[in-house]
Amino acid sequence: MEILSVAEMREVERLADAHGLSYAQMMQNAGNGAAAVILQRLSAFQVASPRVLVLVGPGNNGGDGLVCATALAKAGVTVQCYLLKPRGEDDPVHAAAHAQGIFMANAQNDMRLRVLHQMVAHANVIVDALLGTGVSRPVEGTLREVLREVAWRRRGDKGTRGQGDRETRGQGDKETRGQGDGETGRQGDLSARPLVIALDGPTGMNYDTGALDPATVSADLTITFHAPKRGHYCFPAAGACGELVVVPIGIEGLEMGDWRLLADLPSPISNLQLADDVLVRALLPSRKLDANKGTFGRVAVVGGCGDYIGAPGLAARAAYRVGAGLVALAVPEAIKPSVAAACNEAIFITLPETTDRHVPVALPRINAWLAGVKGGAALVLGPGIGQAHETGEFIAGLLDALKSGRVESKGLVCDADALNSLAHMPDWPVRLPAMTILTPHAGEMARLAQTTIAEIQSDRIGNALRYADAWGHVVVLKGAHTVIAAPGHRGVVLPFANPAMATAGTGDVLAGCIAGLLAQGLSPFDAAVCGAYLHGAAGERWRKAHGDAGMLASDLLTLLPMAQWANRRVE
Repeated sequence: MEILSVAEMREVERLADAHGLSYAQMMQNAGNGAAAVILQRLSAFQVASPRVLVLVGPGNNGGDGLVCATALAKAGVTVQCYLLKPRGEDDPVHAAAHAQGIFMANAQNDMRLRVLHQMVAHANVIVDALLGTGVSRPVEGTLREVLREVAWRRRGDKGTRGQGDRETRGQGDKETRGQGDGETGRQGDLSARPLVIALDGPTGMNYDTGALDPATVSADLTITFHAPKRGHYCFPAAGACGELVVVPIGIEGLEMGDWRLLADLPSPISNLQLADDVLVRALLPSRKLDANKGTFGRVAVVGGCGDYIGAPGLAARAAYRVGAGLVALAVPEAIKPSVAAACNEAIFITLPETTDRHVPVALPRINAWLAGVKGGAALVLGPGIGQAHETGEFIAGLLDALKSGRVESKGLVCDADALNSLAHMPDWPVRLPAMTILTPHAGEMARLAQTTIAEIQSDRIGNALRYADAWGHVVVLKGAHTVIAAPGHRGVVLPFANPAMATAGTGDVLAGCIAGLLAQGLSPFDAAVCGAYLHGAAGERWRKAHGDAGMLASDLLTLLPMAQWANRRVE
């Protein structure tokens, strides 16, 4: 499934209109589709005669809301609408709702919002159709007061609101979201606390960056149209959307080919996809029944130091767990016994301690091993390697050997302190082999880009796409909804946001997953996508069994084969 920016969605709609699907019909399809979802969800709650309040904005999002309200009323649901601003009598969706007998009030005639207060107090479901993707402005004035009423009711209060009761954003009271399991996270009686459903997204979210206005009220369920938008997968907005459902509006059936070839946009058009089982199954290599360990490639993990003994072993075991045939661990001599005890399936390239001898002694050893691997090995550089001065020189020397072709490889994954070393190298992107895979978290990404963590996090998807294109390498920007980006504004976003994985060592496991798939012949971008997806899917398996805290990075290792089995092809 593609993920669109606001400008891209607007262009898709323009092209759809030009190909015979009118804006009016798209609005009808959106509103009717939203109503169908709401009716389905209402059946799960114990409400004999549910009352739905639709908050209607002045634009197209409000139009979607009015169509939705009309469809719900036709289905026998008690519906009321509250208009932020009056809509003209010639507005067909307003006229249709009025003809259906829906009670409507508007804010301009509602002194001190007393009517709204009563409507909100008695609603079982509140539909936020105030502002959609086409509007990005501060929430203030009457709009802010309307949301304040919803926030008051969302807490479960039904009495008279106190004068000092001024709750603003509901972001913190709904931090979980569905991962395609069809659950809103709400069960039981809606009389105590209404279900909040947003059309497109909660009012106040930025659909490109995920920024959130302080007045935003979180939704239990968000219904968006045609395709998810970037902001749905960027926090804090991602945490305010609840479960996300995508409703088709007829664009899919048009015979207009790839809309990107027809688009007229000033900025680069991205090819951004949401990862799922179908996408990954098409990319993963098959497992031939007559295979041997040579069939599935070699991996070399270069890392480890006295302070970080476990990291290289985690990466090595992860490479094995995604199917690599053989893994070599290049680690300092002093930690070799400990690493070997944790990963006795690996072979070892023993490195000297971090001293002035490190570069001249260590590089020939690694180069000699790599030279003996026919077809090259996939490399992981960085897990636990540390930041000693000599280590930086060693990393620079190894990169020079790889870049020059003196050492053959199937691809390079730079992780952890290898990324920190790169950040200190002038013109570091040109010193890397083509299409190196970089796996930074936000802090490492900020150092590579010479900016701040806040700047990176302010637009994770946009920044990953821009920097991957500027640097000429694959970027795996780790975090909730990890972003994998390649040159040419090509990207994939993961559907996973799992706090259980916010623990030391999970990044080492990820690096090993990616390298293990590189070794099996996947391209750098495809290996990064599949490795990150299997890593996230394994984490979801753990979360569903154990909850959202207490995971050890090593817990992922035994779950990786099961995550693969759901997607592998056997020949």
